[in-house]
Amino acid sequence: MKHTNLGRTGLKVSRLCLGTMNFGPQTNEADSFAVMDRALEHGINFWDTADVYGGKKGEGVTEQIIGRYFAQGGGRREKVVLATKVYGDMGEWPNQSRLSALHIRKACEDSLKRLQTDYIDLYQMHHIWREAPWAEVWQAMELLVQQGKVIYIGSSNFAGWHIAQANEIAKKRNFLGLVSEQSLYNLMSRHVERDLIPACESYGLGLIPWSPLGGGMLGGVLSKPSEGRRAGMSERIEKNRDQLEKWEGLCGEMGEQPADVALAWLLSNPVVTAPIIGPRTLEQLDGSLRALEIEISEETRKKLDEIFPGFKPSPEGYAW
Repeated sequence: MKHTNLGRTGLKVSRLCLGTMNFGPQTNEADSFAVMDRALEHGINFWDTADVYGGKKGEGVTEQIIGRYFAQGGGRREKVVLATKVYGDMGEWPNQSRLSALHIRKACEDSLKRLQTDYIDLYQMHHIWREAPWAEVWQAMELLVQQGKVIYIGSSNFAGWHIAQANEIAKKRNFLGLVSEQSLYNLMSRHVERDLIPACESYGLGLIPWSPLGGGMLGGVLSKPSEGRRAGMSERIEKNRDQLEKWEGLCGEMGEQPADVALAWLLSNPVVTAPIIGPRTLEQLDGSLRALEIEISEETRKKLDEIFPGFKPSPEGYAW
């Protein structure tokens, strides 16, 4: 496994990030444990979860599964750079969600208990919340860092100007600020190239793409049976059939699986730290490692841009 720094920090993380959203709803606990064991065998030390994952409001099912895995000992927790999130609804009352200082404090304590750990390596704001001033958010996060409950702070689903605003205010507080941004990014969804990626470059944030396969659309969907497709996928396939045929044809010419090429394309971007892979099985996890070996040539990049046009950074993308 290849490792790299998380953004501008000295923290070393694997080039693939283990996404755990399927733990509980799609993958039972025993199989989840097997996936986590295999991830460590492969050297995948960067794991991502969230307090709202698991399908049952307020219970943090996925975090609980990970916590029981860590409780087995054997250095499991110490090997992992653990990322979780705060923002989502964890109850019915007004202060059981979002980014008030009160909820940040309570959500962190609850995540620590479920995860059966003393600290969170990367605590990510799952979404921007415009009602909370940055002075309040940073005060709450600084306290968690001072207490040793959190090491680094990241964002998720932010805009470029949110990153600039957050880190300029953090700078005035002599605080490290955001070190990573987790965002939707794949060949079919390249909007972050306008402003978000330039912001990450400027402020030294590592980009952690979620849905790197576009909800399965980039995983060779045309060659797979239609049974078991997600709701609405058939309509998406028909809408994008011309693109997908060219895409899968190009991957065939390369002699590679589409999912592996999609991940390799993201990994070739110097701003990208690690795409999030969400394997439901050991076979899916093992297969994803091929992406680390694929080199995206300039010729291949141009062909991909022709199939999936991206965006130039703003303002050049829409003005002279």
